[in-house]
Parts: sequence; C-alpha cells; structure tokens
Amino acid sequence: MSSSPPLPKPSQHLQRWEMPDAYIIIFIVIALAALTTYLVPAGYFSLKEVTYEENGQVHTRSVIDPATFEYARDAEGKPAKVNVSLFSGEAHQGSTRIHRFPSDANSNIGFFNYAFEGITSGSKYGAAVGVMAFILVIGGAFGIISRTGAIEVGILNVIHHTQGKDLLLIPALFLIFSLGGAIFGMGEEAIAFAVIVTPLMVRLGYDNITAVMVTYGATQIGFATSWMNPFSISVAQGLAEIPVLSGARFRIIMWALFTLGVMVYVIRYARVIKRDPSRSLAYKSDDGFRGSSAEATGSAGEAFGWGHGVVLAVVTLGLVWIIYGVTVYQYYIPEIATQFFIIGVVAGVTGVAFKLRHMRINDIAIGFRRGASDLLGAAMIVGMAKGIVLILGGDNSTEPSVLNTLLHEVSHWIEPLPAQLSAVGMLVFQSGLNFFIPSGSGQAALTVPLMAPLADLAGLNRQIAVLAFQLGDGFTNLIIPTSASLMGTLAVARLDYVTWFRFFWKIQVALFVTAAATMLLAVSIGYS
Repeated sequence: MSSSPPLPKPSQHLQRWEMPDAYIIIFIVIALAALTTYLVPAGYFSLKEVTYEENGQVHTRSVIDPATFEYARDAEGKPAKVNVSLFSGEAHQGSTRIHRFPSDANSNIGFFNYAFEGITSGSKYGAAVGVMAFILVIGGAFGIISRTGAIEVGILNVIHHTQGKDLLLIPALFLIFSLGGAIFGMGEEAIAFAVIVTPLMVRLGYDNITAVMVTYGATQIGFATSWMNPFSISVAQGLAEIPVLSGARFRIIMWALFTLGVMVYVIRYARVIKRDPSRSLAYKSDDGFRGSSAEATGSAGEAFGWGHGVVLAVVTLGLVWIIYGVTVYQYYIPEIATQFFIIGVVAGVTGVAFKLRHMRINDIAIGFRRGASDLLGAAMIVGMAKGIVLILGGDNSTEPSVLNTLLHEVSHWIEPLPAQLSAVGMLVFQSGLNFFIPSGSGQAALTVPLMAPLADLAGLNRQIAVLAFQLGDGFTNLIIPTSASLMGTLAVARLDYVTWFRFFWKIQVALFVTAAATMLLAVSIGYS
C-alpha cells in the first residue's frame, strides 16, 4: 500500500502573527463602539458652575454635575438606546429613525461614515480638522527646509565637532524636552523637533527610536508628572475645586524621579544600538537617514556655508519664537501652525537666494507638497480616531450618548472600593479613556468633575483624583494610536506604529506599574 503524500508545511507568513496596522486597530475599535450603542442606553448630565482662583484671578467654568445623570427615554419611558446604523447616516431608537444630534441635523453618523465625519469634525482649535491641518502645515514647512539641505549639512557639521561626546546629547535633549512637557505642556511641538533630531541621532549611530524617545517621549514624561502644566494641571485642579498649582512639591519630586529613570533607560538603550545598529527594530527604516539615498550621500561632500547657516538660524529663531508665544501669549494650534509656515517660507526664500542645492522658486512649492504628503497618513489617523467618540455619541456631556453612560457606570464601579483601590481604579479609568479622548483638557472637562466627588466618597483628597488624571492621561499618550502628537512624531521619524508598539509596550507596562505605586504612595502619605 502506497503511503499518502506528506502534508504541506504552513507558510512562514501564516505561522508569524502580525500586529495590526493602526488603521485596522481603529476600525476594530469603531466596530466595538458601534456594537456598544446596541447594548448600552444613552445618558446625559446637567452642568453646574464652579469658581477657582489662578494667578490671582477668579475664573468660572461650567462642569458636569455627577448627581444629575439621567437616561434618555423612549416613548414608553424606558432607557433608550441610540443605535448606529451601517451607512444611512441616521441613528435609530428601536424602529424609529431619529436625528443623532438635535443641534445639527446634518451631523448624523453611521458606522461607515466614521472616516469622513471624523476627519471633518471639530474646529481649527482642536481635533480633528484643526490637528490634521496643523500636522500637514508642519510637514510642508519642514519639507521646504529639508529641500535646502541645511539640516543635513548642519548635522554632519555637528557630528564632526562632537566626536566622542555625542552620548551627552541624549540626556541633555531628554531633560530639555521633559521640562518643556512639564512647564508648558509641550506635545505637538515635538513633531517639528523630531524632524531635526532624528537624522542627527541616526547619523551619530543611534536610531529613530532613540530620537522619538528624547523628543516626544521626554515631553510626555514631563507632561504626565508636571507640577505646573497650564493645559492639564491648572485645568484639572480648577475643575476639582482645589487651589491651582497646589501640591507642587510632591509632583516636582515625581517629575525628577520619572525623568531620571526613563532617561537612564534611553541612554543604556542608545549605547546598545551604537555598538550594534542592526539590533534596532527600526534598522531598515533608518536607511534614509544614514545617507543611503543619492541626495543624502551628496551632502557628505557639501561644505557648510553662509546659506546653510542662515536657514538654521531662521529655524532656531523660529522655534524660540514659538516657545515664547506658547508660554507668554498662550499660542495654540492656529498660531503655532502659522509660525511654522512662516519659518518654512523664509527658509525657502533663503535657499533660493543662496542657490542651496540649486533651488528655484518652484522648489519651495514642491518641497511643501512633499513634506505635507509625508505626514498625510498620520493626519488621516487623527481624523479616523475622532470617529470613535462620534460613534459613541460625541463628548458633549449634556446630550444623550453612550460615552456619558459609560462614564457614569465606571464611577459607580470605583465608588465602593477601598481608598487605595479607588485611587488605582481612577488611574486605570483615566488610562483607558485616553484612547478615546487623547486631549488633556478635553478629558479633564469630562472626567475630573466625576472623579473628584468619588475621591470625597472614598475618603481621599481631591488631589488624588487630579494625580490619577495626569498620570493616566500623560503616560498612555506614548502608545495610543489615537494620539495626534505621537503619530505625527512617528511619521516624521519614519517609524511605523507597529515597530514603535513592539519596542514600547514593555516600557508602558513599567510606567503603569510605577504610576500605580505612586498613587498608593500618595494615598498612604495623605497627599493633599
């Protein structure tokens, strides 16, 4: 009897599990959010006025009143579910088709509308359309600057003068960016700096992961542990009705320890990559920064001249101008984007005037288009991610939505826990919610008015609720694909999200465990 032929072996492709792309992750979450609208009824809150003092001035703000939560009701008086349809653009209560948002009948959203509705949502001051435009303008501006070649030539000049001392750049940059995150909430600005720092790090023998860590990574370590960030600490403490910028001593110590700990890790990682660059998960994606392209190779023989110096001076002074505007005049997305655009145009005109790499006037437009196109993928993710919140009914606490109901239910799960577990539960809640609402001030407005009374019930100082908010919000910004700042930084560093996730997930776990320990310490010492 003849033996049967051997079964074919599974292909290597089938054997190896592949991390889903960020677009796929968002699509899966959108599907789960749509399913949730069929399971969870919609609810809403009423608002109340709170006053708080900041910089000697009294401010008033409308916040959620946790005691006023109500379900939307159907014709029979039962809690109503606002079901998202597939593609009609209208929601359903049972068999009745309704407008999803009474204030705007044209903003209804079906499951397959999430991409378009997400991209076109918001205003110039925030997600999604404002942040998307911000990313594209920055990309275009640096596309012009890149066309001049000034950054590449300048980097080679820096390498020549820092031989043997380049490792000192890593702690210096990390400290500067961590302070930026702690003092004025630096986040989106890191995208621009990553454009400059990434090629420098790779040419010095490190990788683009190191560059992301010392720029955006450092800003979020500072952001999460800040004692004075006006976009998170000031807002959250005001909403919690505690003195603004109170409890600074504990937070300063926390910032120093977290900054030092992560900085040491990055230095050790960078030394490993310096000895053997092939050990980097991003080794292949760094080829363009190593000078493998013809243009990059040509820059090795390009002398640093007056034109390059003028362009770099324009960029440096422009960045100083931006930092000054943010800290003194509270410049935000529209103003910062405009400043970057001006920097790009002036750099382009300088490049034409000095004939850097034979630039002509049309090369300014070409450089802008190329730079913007490089960041288009990151900008699209921002818009699609916004669709998650829209599917759940939006983030307006006074209109019926599934998101409001989930916030209400989670607060009741945390309420009966012992003090220490309540504090950690708040941290878990804030960390998870940040996937859906990555805006620090936006998340504060929704959650702090809920968490602060919970702290009262658990016998905790409201400072604990604010601490849970800032740690949960800040640290998860380093890994969630819905963070516009993260995706923009990864895009300019030519580092895909899957590779970043593979590198960072263990660090994220360590940060969460350490943050939980910090919460327990704060409770045990009666932090106030």
